[in-house]
Order: sequence, then C-alpha cells, then structure tokens
Amino acid sequence: MYDSIIIGAGPAGVSAGLYIKRANLRVLIIYKDESALEKTDFIQNYYGFENGISGKDLYKIGIQQAKQLGIDIKKEEVTNIQIGQENQYIVVTENGSYTTKTVILATGNKKNTPKIKGIKEFEGKGVSYCAICDGFFYRNKNVSILGNGKYAISEANDLINIVNSITILTDGKEAPEIRADNVRIDTRKIREVRGDKKVEEVEFDDNDKIKTDGVFVALGVAGGNEFAKKLGILTQKDKIVVNEQMETNLPGVYACGDCVGGLLQISKSVYEGTKAGLQAIRYLKKDV
Repeated sequence: MYDSIIIGAGPAGVSAGLYIKRANLRVLIIYKDESALEKTDFIQNYYGFENGISGKDLYKIGIQQAKQLGIDIKKEEVTNIQIGQENQYIVVTENGSYTTKTVILATGNKKNTPKIKGIKEFEGKGVSYCAICDGFFYRNKNVSILGNGKYAISEANDLINIVNSITILTDGKEAPEIRADNVRIDTRKIREVRGDKKVEEVEFDDNDKIKTDGVFVALGVAGGNEFAKKLGILTQKDKIVVNEQMETNLPGVYACGDCVGGLLQISKSVYEGTKAGLQAIRYLKKDV
C-alpha cells in the first residue's frame, strides 16, 4: 500500500514526490513514455544553471534525486487506474498492480490523435478515446481499436464482454499479442475512416474496406486525459480540470504540469507539482 502514486517522472511528478517523501509518506513514481523535457535541446531560462542545461540531463537529474531520497521509481507502462475499496485506488501496469490512497497525474500533455483522415471529423460520432466511458453504447456491435501496444490491449479487454467483435487496427505496425475468439488483428495501413453521419467503415491503402460501428483510439501509452476519463474526472478538451490546489473532482486524485494546460514551462510544472504534493499530504494527514 502506497500513500501516493505519481504517474509521470518529469518536473511536476518528481517535485510532488519529493515533498510527499519528505513528509515521511510512502510514494511511488511510475513512468514509461519519454518526457517532453527530454526533447528540449538546451535550457537557459530555468533558475540555478548559470551555463544552462540540456532537457535530457535535467530529466535524468530529477529522477536520480528522487531515487537518492528513497522514492520508489518504476519504469512500467500504466494501462489503467481503478477505484478500489475504502477511498483507495488501484494503478494497473504491464507488470501488475499497486494500491494507493492518492494519485497524482503528471503525465504531460500527450497528443494521441492519429493523422488519419476522418478521425477528427468523427470524434463523438463513432470515434472514441475511452472504452470504459463509451463501451456501453456499442454493446453487441462490431468495433475497431486503433493501436498496437499494451494500452490497446487494455482497451480491448474492457470491451471484450460488451461488443460483438473487435478488430485491432495497427496501421502498418507490428501486431500485439492477444487471444480471444471475438478479436482479430489487421496490420494494413489505414487510408481513411469513413461514414455518413457516423462511422461506418475503415478504408485501407489497398482499397479494401471493413465495416465497423466505432473506432476506439488507443495509440502509444495512455496519458492523463485518458486516465481522467476512465475515472470520471472532469476534462476540458485535452486538459484535466483542477482547482487552485491541483485537486480534481475526485477525492485524493490530483493533476499537475502540462496535463492541466497553461504555460508549458518547467518552472510552472515544478510549482504545480509542489502544490499537488502538499495538498496530497494534507489529505493523507486528515485521513490518518
């Protein structure tokens, strides 16, 4: 049992973890996907580095600092977050699951919308980004899942007992491993998602088509927005809605950094991570 699990090891996530750990609480940071910070070539506008620093180096320093303080850090892909019993949460990863009293989403602002014609046009009209949220509307129908990783498999598992059949579309990428009677895999490159008023079919580059009642997008690694939707947390466009204390509408769940929008700056992420960490501490102390 952890007091807090933080999803994301960038400036926001590590900052939250440092404060929670210094409050003598048990904290776990889980991360998998690369951070936007790693892609930053050189930073000259962040306090404390007179000669500047590369984003990659700053990212590594932050993780190492957390480890030296005794924070548990695991590089695993988080595929789901579930509400457990007695105000607890279960964080499910590719390797197992962890139970916690609080969750802090610091996943950055991942853009998982594919550049496939028809995807944006049919959002809310057959294109969905959350199997748990929208699966009920497709009961006994035939659906497709766009993706080829563990996140796509997790979405398939959420749909498997609801829909009639599932086709996993890898869009030319390697096929994932999944065994189920009503799941098939199609590795062909996708040209377009088509339909009239709603999704009706997917067309491939070879001019062949398959009929489908809906397309669930599950590319790459799930981000904070996807986890928020699964938990029933309020979102606005692709941002998680929080108050001034970085609290979501779900008790014990916080969000900070790029996933809540605003300035995409390291200083802002550190500040919000600090606020989220301190608020989680207050929540946990009251609980005790």
